Amino acid sequence: MKSLQYLATAAVLAQAAPGWAQAIAPDDTASDTQIVVTATRSSEVEPIDRSGNSVTVIDATAIDHREGRSVAELLRDVPGVAVGATPGQTQLRLRGSEANHVLVLIDGIEVSDPFAGEFDFAGLTAEPGARIEVLRGQQSALYGSDAIGGVVQYITASGRDAPGLSARAEAGTFGSFGAAARGAGDSGAFDYALTGSYTTSDGSPGARGGSRNLGSESRGLAFKSNLAVAPNARLTAVLRYARNAGDFNDVGSDPASPDFGLIVDTPGLRFVNSARYALLRGEIDLADGKWKQVVSAQVADSVRDTYRSDVRSSGSEGRRYKGSYESTLHFAAGSVAHRVTLAIDAERETARNTDPTGMAFTGQRDFDNLGLVGEYALTMGQAFAFGAAVRHDVNNRFADVTTYRFNGSVRIAADTRVHAAFGTGVKNPGFYELYGYFDGRFIGNPGLKPERTTGWEAGIEQRFAADRVTIGATWFQSRLTDEIFITYPPPSFVPTPGNRAEVSRQRGVEAYAKAQLSPAWRIDGAYTWLHARENGVEEVRRPAHSASLAVDWTPAASRFAATLVARYTGRQRDVAFTDPSYVPRTVTLDDYLLINASARYDLDARVTLFARIENLLSADYEDVFSYATPGRSAYIGIKARF
Repeated sequence: MKSLQYLATAAVLAQAAPGWAQAIAPDDTASDTQIVVTATRSSEVEPIDRSGNSVTVIDATAIDHREGRSVAELLRDVPGVAVGATPGQTQLRLRGSEANHVLVLIDGIEVSDPFAGEFDFAGLTAEPGARIEVLRGQQSALYGSDAIGGVVQYITASGRDAPGLSARAEAGTFGSFGAAARGAGDSGAFDYALTGSYTTSDGSPGARGGSRNLGSESRGLAFKSNLAVAPNARLTAVLRYARNAGDFNDVGSDPASPDFGLIVDTPGLRFVNSARYALLRGEIDLADGKWKQVVSAQVADSVRDTYRSDVRSSGSEGRRYKGSYESTLHFAAGSVAHRVTLAIDAERETARNTDPTGMAFTGQRDFDNLGLVGEYALTMGQAFAFGAAVRHDVNNRFADVTTYRFNGSVRIAADTRVHAAFGTGVKNPGFYELYGYFDGRFIGNPGLKPERTTGWEAGIEQRFAADRVTIGATWFQSRLTDEIFITYPPPSFVPTPGNRAEVSRQRGVEAYAKAQLSPAWRIDGAYTWLHARENGVEEVRRPAHSASLAVDWTPAASRFAATLVARYTGRQRDVAFTDPSYVPRTVTLDDYLLINASARYDLDARVTLFARIENLLSADYEDVFSYATPGRSAYIGIKARF
C-alpha cells in the first residue's frame, strides 16, 4: 500500500510540471553500429561493422522500450551470456568462462570487488540514455587480468547527449517500489549529468518450500561531467556510489535433516554491500587531431558485510587505485588509415577480511601491476580492417606475462562481411583463493599460478532488405590451462583451491538477428550453443542452449506502444553439498522460459504511463541449486521528461 501511495504522489507531481518540458534528446552514440572505448585502447569510436571482434550493443532505445531495470536481466539478450543470481551476488559468465573472468567497466572505471574478484550486477540499474557494450573473447592484451571471457561496459549518457530533467516511479507486486531521477545539461564548454535511483521490495521466499520473504533495497547516485578547457583539450569526471542490501538464507547444516545442504529459512541473516567509484580523465589533441594524449586516474572502494540478528558476522573490503596513460597517433595514405596506440596502466589492489570471529586471516595484502600495451589498427576504406595488440604485465606476486590478440574484418560483398580473431588471456588468483575465505572454512593456497587461456573465433554477417535485416553467426573455441578449482583432500575434506593439470575447453556458436521490418516493428534475436568442459566434465551453471527474442512495436502515429521479450535458458548442471561427507555431487537444473511484456502510453509529449509483467507464465526455475526465484510479478509506473 505504501508503494502505491508513493506512485500516486509521483503522478501528481509529474502532471503539475511546467510547460517547458521536452523529451530527452536522442543519444547519437547509442546506435548499434558503433562501439566506444571498449574494443580499443585508443578511447575512440569504432564502427562495429569494421571490427574483427564479437561485439553486441544494447542501445538506449532497447533499454527504454524493454522497460529494463536490471542490467543483468538485459544482458540475457546478448549471445554468449549466462546469468546466475543469488541474494547478494548476481554473476555473469561469457562463453563458458567463470564470473571472475569477465572485466566490468562503468564509464571506464573497473568496478569488480578486489576481494571477491568479480562484480555484483544485482545493484546496477539502467539509467535513461545509457547503453551497454559487450565485447566477447580474450581481451587481456588490452585490459590485462580479468578479461579472459570478455569485457562488459555500461556507459551513461552525457549531459550534452541527453539534456533535461527526467523522473520515473513505479510500484508492483512483492511490495516493490522504485524511483529514479536525472538532471543533465550543457552550457558552452561544460556539460553534466546527475542521476539517482532507489528500489525496495518485500521480496519472495528464497528457499524451496520456505516462507521467509527476502527483502531488498538498493540505492545509487552518479555524477558525470565534461569540460572543454580548450578547443583541443577536455576533462571528464565520474563519481558513483552504490549500496545494495537485503536478506538471504543459509544452508542447512544438520546431517540428520532432509534439508542438509539445501537453502533453508534463516531469520535475521542479511547483507550490506556498498561501493564508491571515482574517475578523472584528461585528453588533448595535437597535430590537428592526429595525435591524442589521454591521462586518467580512478579509484574503486568496495565493502561487504553480513549480519546475524543485527550482529556483524563477516565482511571484507577491497580498494583499487589505477592510473593510465594512452598515446594514439593517426596517419593515412589515400584510403589506407593507420592508428597506433601505446598505453601504460599502473594498478594497486588492496584487500582484506574484516571477519570479526577470529576464524579467518584478516591481514591486508597488496597486489601491484604494471601493464605496457601496444595496439595497431589498419583500415582500407569500408572493406578491410585489421587490428593487433600486445601487452606485457609486470606483477609483484606472480610471474610476468605477455598476452596478445589479432582480429580482422573483410567485406567480401556489399552485404556480406566475415570477421575473425585470435588471442590469449590471463587471470591472476584472487585474495580469497590465495588466503582463505571469510568464514574460516576455506583454506587458501598462496602457491596458486595465474590461469591462462588461448582462443579463436570466426564469423559471418549478412544484411538483407536494404540493411533493414541483419543476421550473423560466430564460432568460438577456447582452451584454459592452470584452471583454479576447489579440491577436498581427505581426511578433513576442508576445501582448498589448486591449479588443475588438465585443460578445460569451451566452444560454441553465437547467432543473432535484428530486423527493422517497418518504422513500427523491430525484432532482435540471439541464440547460443555452448560446449564447456572442465576436466572432461560439463561445467556448472553454463546452459548448453540459451536464446532471446525481443519484439518491439512503436508506431509513430500512436501514443500506445508495446514490447515482448522471451528469454530461454536451457538445462544446466550445478553442484550440491547434500552429502554429509561434504563431497560435492552434480545435479541438473531444468530449462525454463521467461516472458516479459510491457506497454506504454504517452499522455502527452512529456509524460508516459507504463506497465509491465515479468515472468508472465510464472515459470518455476532455479539459476543456482535450491535457490528459489520469484513467480509472476506486475508493475505500473509513470515517466516524465522536463
